[in-house]
Amino acid sequence: MEYRKFELVSKYKPTGDQPQAIAKLVEGLNENKKFQVLLGATGTGKTFTMANVIAKVNRPTLVLVHNKTLAGQLYTELKELFPNNRVEYFVSNFDFYQPEAYIPTTDTYIEKNAVMNQEIEMLRTAAINSILERSDTIVVGSVASIYGLSDPDEYYRLVFEIRVGEKINIKQFFKKLVDAQYQRTNMDLEKGYFRSRGDIIELMPANSNDTYIKIDTFDDEIESIKKCNYVTGEVLESFKTFPIFPAYDHVATHERILKVCDKILDELKERHQYFLDNNKPLEAERIDMRTRQDVESMREFGMCPGIENYSVYIDGRERGSRPFCLIDYFPKNFLLFIDESHVTFPQIKGMYFGDRSRKENLVEYGFRLPSALDNRPLKFEEFEGLINQVICTSATPGDYELGKTNNEYIEQIIRPTGLLDPIIDVRKTEGQIDDIMSEVNFRISKNERTIIVTLTVKMAEDLTSYLKGKGYKVVYLHHECKTLERSQILYEFRKGKYDILIGINLLREGLDIPEVSLICLLDADKEGFLRSSRSLIQIVGRAARNEHGMVIMYADTMTDSMKYCINETSRRRAIQEKYNLENGIVPTTIQKPIYEPIRNSESLISTFKNKKSMSKSQLDMKINELQKEMKRYADEFNFEKAIEIRDVIFELKDKYGKK
Repeated sequence: MEYRKFELVSKYKPTGDQPQAIAKLVEGLNENKKFQVLLGATGTGKTFTMANVIAKVNRPTLVLVHNKTLAGQLYTELKELFPNNRVEYFVSNFDFYQPEAYIPTTDTYIEKNAVMNQEIEMLRTAAINSILERSDTIVVGSVASIYGLSDPDEYYRLVFEIRVGEKINIKQFFKKLVDAQYQRTNMDLEKGYFRSRGDIIELMPANSNDTYIKIDTFDDEIESIKKCNYVTGEVLESFKTFPIFPAYDHVATHERILKVCDKILDELKERHQYFLDNNKPLEAERIDMRTRQDVESMREFGMCPGIENYSVYIDGRERGSRPFCLIDYFPKNFLLFIDESHVTFPQIKGMYFGDRSRKENLVEYGFRLPSALDNRPLKFEEFEGLINQVICTSATPGDYELGKTNNEYIEQIIRPTGLLDPIIDVRKTEGQIDDIMSEVNFRISKNERTIIVTLTVKMAEDLTSYLKGKGYKVVYLHHECKTLERSQILYEFRKGKYDILIGINLLREGLDIPEVSLICLLDADKEGFLRSSRSLIQIVGRAARNEHGMVIMYADTMTDSMKYCINETSRRRAIQEKYNLENGIVPTTIQKPIYEPIRNSESLISTFKNKKSMSKSQLDMKINELQKEMKRYADEFNFEKAIEIRDVIFELKDKYGKK
């Protein structure tokens, strides 16, 4: 691994309480603290703090988040802050994934149906290669990071180096490339492909964007190794030596796969006899036929559908042992950030059990061998065992991470913008709708927006209908809204087509809307998940982007969660007011550009509502347009927008049964 330092590039300097947060976090790392918690309020620049810590400690870093949208956002931000270092992206490589399953009650077998995204697959491989190649690597990943990957030792064995002046056997060289999962082509180069033209060999590694490697040989001797621009052919850099990493993140040689076939058949023999002994002839025939087909395919082609179910043998692991994952590729001293830790940790905990319950049915009814259970995400205790040092960031840290630090945390609650936490007012429920209309009228006069948060679907629907009847421009954002409709609704809400947005759980990313100055929270005293102290603080944070931010809680009693939220918000507001006074800062509403939603959104939404409004050829044309747009955003590293378009493509295909 090549050692390089991180170089943080930014015109901004740490301000507010960022400097003390950075100093304390770095100090904790130097003191070998395993767990640290950064309580960072909305809009305080947690990503910038994170970047400063990375730059100061200079260690390979994994940033784990709970969804692809947030991963794309963080990736883009860190890429801008570290333009001279490796910043990589590691999420699930499927645009669509329907796992294999069996439902005994209806005797329904569901085949695995997956659509792999080649671009994301290459980005995953680039992440692994960067970890192995350079110390100045940051990987932003989702919980896909705890799912099974190839044995790192086997992966590393497929890495080889070429040198200028070295004699090579062309046939063996090509075999090495094929073993490393490169494919040969005589057409245009793409990531993971190579081609040969006379004495010149050209290949495009997985971590390449617009360059390829040109290897010039004479009499089987390497004369030069050059990095060239893909479009112009211009030589950008020359090398004396160059490492070639595998083209895909799942690799195993055909020889290795052949060796494990006998082990698979040995397990089949045991399982087949088990079913016969227990008077289950159907299951015995089913497992025998399926496994033998898989083994024949593996022997012939080195692959079979669902080959990952035999990963315990291919990886050379012991039965019952944990699978390899992305963390195994990092050096032991790596640094881990868990962003939005109050959500991410519970998600990691739930992955194993969901996977296990589905596969147990497949094993019990003869669709898979018991060894398929070893193809799984990490158990939570296994994940814990891989942690070196971790920094958890959240505006509302969870009980797990606070328990690990004895409820100690580092605060970052001052916003460099000077914006204050909103004022919270508690009002009785009697006459609440009339009160809401009065408050909304005041906001409308100031060209500001209102969010109303209800507790039930029926209340949201009824309130939307009632306010529409009163002449208000109101829209209901419900759980069945697809990505396309959601982006269009939020765009129109910000532009002023709607003055009121109503929903049940409006905590998701993408709802930091500066135009919102008022949040009305109904049934605030109904203690539960949606009205817990953490949920209330998250809801209140939605109004922290506007200088006139206010939250009205409608309740007849004062719950402990409400008290905590109100006291904590008041405390944070007082700290920010003091900072603003000392530094002469006047809070002003954030100016956030209103980006156009996905092109032709309205016509596409009408397609959702009326299946006959678009022919198959028109649909194909629209999907092709969107795919080009998605690729353009991906090439520009705007993964947040690319993910949004990808979701829309999937929804259109799903709507019309298009595969």
